[in-house]
Amino acid sequence: MKAVVFENQKITMADVPIPVLSKNEALVKIHLAGICATDVALFFGHHNFAGIPGHEFTGVVQSAPEQPDLEGRRVVADINCGCGQCDVCRTRDPRHCANRSVVGIRGRNGVFAEFCVLPLSNLHIVPDGIGDKEAVFAEPLAAALEISRQVKVSESSKVAILGDGKLGLLCAMVLRQFTPNLILIGRHPEKLIIAELQGVRTICRQGGREYETSNIVSEKFDLAVDATGSPAGINEAIRLVRPEGTVVIKTTSFEKSEIDLAGVVVNELNLIGSRCGDIRLAVDFMEKKVIDLHPMIEALYPLDSFEKAFEHAMRKGSRKILIQN
Repeated sequence: MKAVVFENQKITMADVPIPVLSKNEALVKIHLAGICATDVALFFGHHNFAGIPGHEFTGVVQSAPEQPDLEGRRVVADINCGCGQCDVCRTRDPRHCANRSVVGIRGRNGVFAEFCVLPLSNLHIVPDGIGDKEAVFAEPLAAALEISRQVKVSESSKVAILGDGKLGLLCAMVLRQFTPNLILIGRHPEKLIIAELQGVRTICRQGGREYETSNIVSEKFDLAVDATGSPAGINEAIRLVRPEGTVVIKTTSFEKSEIDLAGVVVNELNLIGSRCGDIRLAVDFMEKKVIDLHPMIEALYPLDSFEKAFEHAMRKGSRKILIQN
């Protein structure tokens, strides 16, 4: 099968064997896959990654010997694959299993290929009413929805989202369904319009220091979400929340952040890290059609043109780039 391989900051289109199934696994033929910022970071050496990347996808089950009723069904998947044996897997959340593999990121090949092997327990069937170009957003949409599981957001909650990248847009459009008192702060008018057309109030910060928004936003918020991708974003989020408010951190910048701990302590703020979410919840959300995901897509490339697609995805301000098999 054809597969994209990252190694030593090089991209190779390789011809590799179709993976062999182990017990309780399924072979999935990949239809669409999305390139995200994590893939870019892996290319540049994060986690010393080498192998087949990619973790946002939708596809069709080709083979599932232990669950043949899945064969031919469209699926998406949780990307964190727990060991299934430890206390965390048995009693809590396998997303935090110390021995987990992560599709296309850690210890498990990803979806920038014709086929991928995934645990049966991680698969979720895609209902007929959800198209492939929507379903491919299941993983990042689940990450956006995770905020609503970590923090109570009600109609009276005042929320600020910092960053108009792909995840910031999703966070804004999702949380807008919980409260009308939400504002998205970004730097790209052409991206902010995507959220504006779906009922999100926006502010375009232009000029000045990166993510310095206090000079244009005077109100204080119950919740601020840092989705800037910048090490400076966390402190701006801290400055925007009221005393005893909450900052949710989505940024995973590989540059170190210097956090204003005095502001956190004096104002008794809650800082919450937020990573992956529940794919089942994302599928249910998509089925309700409450937000339109199609404007998030900028371009679609065939797998053979992955290098061009990846160059496109690395352009500042680009929206979602999809890979099609």
